[in-house]
Amino acid sequence: MNTSLKPKALTILFDEDNLWVKLTDGRQLAVPLAYFPRLANATEEQRNNYVISGGGAGLHWDKLDEDLSVEGLLIGTQNQQQTNQQAA
Repeated sequence: MNTSLKPKALTILFDEDNLWVKLTDGRQLAVPLAYFPRLANATEEQRNNYVISGGGAGLHWDKLDEDLSVEGLLIGTQNQQQTNQQAA
């Protein structure tokens, strides 16, 4: 097994509460929108205006100034800004 392969996003979609990321290896990941205030407060049109970047390694919303990495979503390190604000 080649462990150097990084997870890659194939598609994303949203439901009322979650960001869903379908990975190229067949897994699907649900992450609560509450972790990402910009996405949680965005309109459906704004959420759906994204780019999968880096060959599937990243998710980018230009108009929302939001960037997420697939690897970070999988290991749970994406919400550092909110965590840091809560600690202050």
